[in-house]
Amino acid sequence: MALQGTTNHALEDRVFDSGLSILDTEVDKIVLCSASPTTYTEANTTYKLAEKTSYAIGSPANRSGGGREVTAPAVSGGTITSAGTATHAAYVDTVNTRLLAVRQLSSSVALASPGTNTWSCSSHKMGIPAPT
Repeated sequence: MALQGTTNHALEDRVFDSGLSILDTEVDKIVLCSASPTTYTEANTTYKLAEKTSYAIGSPANRSGGGREVTAPAVSGGTITSAGTATHAAYVDTVNTRLLAVRQLSSSVALASPGTNTWSCSSHKMGIPAPT
């Protein structure tokens, strides 16, 4: 059992992992959006500009500096569905129609010509810092 935190309070890794495991086991699609979605419908329809299906996030692991994290892998060959400028990435569970996570892109991405054009993005980490 690994505890993370301070002498005043600490949480066992399993507590962190329970939340992050949902991303690991349920995310099956990443969607690039023109605004920050707050619902599954906004992510998957209203603000959707591009998507990559059959997408999977890694298992929870130790986070540098304490806490736990998951790694969202790089994307290549994502499909552009509408022209526009993407500012956010949404991670969704299409089986249960749930929006599970949203992140603001480090820089906006111009997307043009839906259909055969594709998009890509680098991997990044999402995590929970250790309590202070």
